[in-house]
Amino acid sequence: MLTSELGYKTLLDRRATEKAIDMVKSTFPLLLSERLNLFKVSCPLAITDGTGINDDLNGVERPVRFPIKNQQDAQAVVVQSLAKWKRWQLAELEVEPGEGIITDMRALRPDEDYSPIHSLYVDQWDWEKRIQASQRNLDQLKSSVESIYAAYKEMEAILYDEFPEITPVLPEEVTFLDTETLLQAYPDLSPKQREDKIAEKYGAVFLMGIGGNLSNNEPHDGRAPDYDDWSTLTGEGFRGLNGDLLVWNPVLQRSFELSSMGIRVDAQCLEKQLKIANATNRKGLFFHHKLLNGELPESIGGGIGQSRTCMYLLRKIHIGEVQAGIWPEAEIKSCLEAGIKLM
Repeated sequence: MLTSELGYKTLLDRRATEKAIDMVKSTFPLLLSERLNLFKVSCPLAITDGTGINDDLNGVERPVRFPIKNQQDAQAVVVQSLAKWKRWQLAELEVEPGEGIITDMRALRPDEDYSPIHSLYVDQWDWEKRIQASQRNLDQLKSSVESIYAAYKEMEAILYDEFPEITPVLPEEVTFLDTETLLQAYPDLSPKQREDKIAEKYGAVFLMGIGGNLSNNEPHDGRAPDYDDWSTLTGEGFRGLNGDLLVWNPVLQRSFELSSMGIRVDAQCLEKQLKIANATNRKGLFFHHKLLNGELPESIGGGIGQSRTCMYLLRKIHIGEVQAGIWPEAEIKSCLEAGIKLM
């Protein structure tokens, strides 16, 4: 629920907001594609269940299921993300190392808790890039993050030229930090409170090593075991070749996640992470079988929230200001009382 405590007033009216959303959604993926060497592909909204291609996210979210009448009521599921599908497509399209794909992903996540930054509808720029096995390291991860961050900086400048009321706030550079280092710095805080602290301090942070247990025997946050590499040793006490891009949101006065990404598991890492997650029964599924058989390329990839990006760049306080959605009556009432009109 939102109140007027933050003193929020939108910088753009509804019509200007729609123009700005269109500008971001048409320009930003081009900036990403140029900096990461990506080409656009089509993607599915739903896929056949039981292939292992759909993502389990944190392992508890239920996908939307439905029967297909003309296939003897075979079960299909609406995608939750496309992390594994994209890697399969790199193989299908015979993409060369150093080249990748980008797509407009649309998903439904009905188990999401409603909040000013969450809805059941998810729209992302999903990208995946083929790399060499020798590039499965932090240098490759950081280089890709810096390319994405540079695209954000450029998009912010483009918006400022068109809408001067939207003053740029991103710092010149993104700061890299490991989750174990963050835990040691703020051991008495929750993971989200740690993120708030570090985002406020640096303005933009890529937080590395998300999914595996830290020294307190707890993960910073959940990650499925079969796409991001969160277990490879990267330094003394540090593990994981993945992370989240976080920025300080001046409107919400808190940390704000723009992207989740990482170097993907190789066969050895997949075996290890499935064992850790007690999910070795997945090894016979379509995707997992192909990866373990060496039929899929090494890759790095991630998802970048489209509505999240618009919300942040346009200085909106609620995702419903940049995305048409389904909201509880209590949420609609709370927003109206705070002077916020949801789409």
